[in-house]
Amino acid sequence: MLRQEQNELVTRTGPGTPMGQLFRSYWIPALLAEELPEDGCPPVRIKLLSERLLAVRDSEGRYGLIDEFCAHRGVSLWFGRNEDGGIRCPYHGWKYDVTGQCVEVPSEPAENGFCQKIKLTGYKLVKIGDILWAYMGPEESEPPLPEWEFAKVAPAQTFTSKRLQECNWLQAMEGGIDSSHVSWLHRGALNTDPLFKGAKGNQYNLKDAKPVFEVVEAPGGLYIGARRNAEDGKYYWRITPWVMPSFTMVPPRGDHPVHGHFWIPIDDENCWAWSFDYHPTRALTDHERQAMLDGHGIHVTYVPGTYRPAANKDNDYLMDRAAQKRGDTYSGVAGIAMQDASLQESMGPIVDRTKENLVSTDNGIIMARHRLVRAAKALAEKGVLPPGRDAAHQRVRSAAVILPPDQAFKDAAAEDLKVREGVKQSSV
Repeated sequence: MLRQEQNELVTRTGPGTPMGQLFRSYWIPALLAEELPEDGCPPVRIKLLSERLLAVRDSEGRYGLIDEFCAHRGVSLWFGRNEDGGIRCPYHGWKYDVTGQCVEVPSEPAENGFCQKIKLTGYKLVKIGDILWAYMGPEESEPPLPEWEFAKVAPAQTFTSKRLQECNWLQAMEGGIDSSHVSWLHRGALNTDPLFKGAKGNQYNLKDAKPVFEVVEAPGGLYIGARRNAEDGKYYWRITPWVMPSFTMVPPRGDHPVHGHFWIPIDDENCWAWSFDYHPTRALTDHERQAMLDGHGIHVTYVPGTYRPAANKDNDYLMDRAAQKRGDTYSGVAGIAMQDASLQESMGPIVDRTKENLVSTDNGIIMARHRLVRAAKALAEKGVLPPGRDAAHQRVRSAAVILPPDQAFKDAAAEDLKVREGVKQSSV
């Protein structure tokens, strides 16, 4: 368990908090590129790390992320006009470029230089793959641009979605590195979901519900190995990389695309669950892409016009007790993503970790918390930049492998856990 002050430290990410400072050390997913589809399109309101911001793509194609509110009298610039290289407040005509710099105050003489003194908070926003990435930290500490494999492969090989999750980022992320629940919560989906079914590894998940966990530190975070029994005395290993602060990759199944997540705080009680699928060596099939659009695998369908899941806490996640009783779904909630989200949200906005009773299968979660705490304190107290910012830390893969009992996964699967261009994922 964590003490209350430790729980506060790892869950609070607003301005001025240690964990907020940590998140601001990275490029983080901010929007899907489809949300700003063309030059001069309407701006998008977004909240990240408890800051209310406006995402803009100006008439010249430049991206920016700026304070939502006009510096004059606090009007939301979402109502503004995107015109001639900037966003103009409709109240009194003050105009800002994509950096937040005020470039025109119509009521003031241009020669007095007043507008040059006005600048909103502004952050960099860049397009890599199908995501717009934001950097919200100090300019002098800006890391290299993201190098995640799913964002660098050809567009035909990758698919990304996001969904609102109505709980703190950490309890959502901890679900992403907990492989032991798969044998229970997702057991119905392993043999029916089109993006999971048919893999040999599913049999090991279903036959052995008591995985043994081994966790080792990696340069950017952790490798979390879950060991289950296979044939001939060998072990089936599912190895999940966690890269700080909140990247996880699900171990692959057969030749299905590889899944993964980012868990990005909106505020302390809500987060964006970013979900990607990609294949390192081939295009996604039409069938696979359609399954993702239809909410299979780790994706969801939405309330129309939003990124809120259609199954949500207001409708009890469309719980089906008859399906639960038949065994179609173990929890009565359909869909792998919402099976996870429903239980994580059921803990409350911020779970009270002082009441936990952790066991050996929670070792990955325990070590991730310790590493987050150490890194946040080192940054806040000594200015030590955290792991996970380097390109080498990001060029990792998850893996599913069969190994003899005398081989440690960290050594035997070392090459399987690296990005190898032109080489398929290591899968069972």
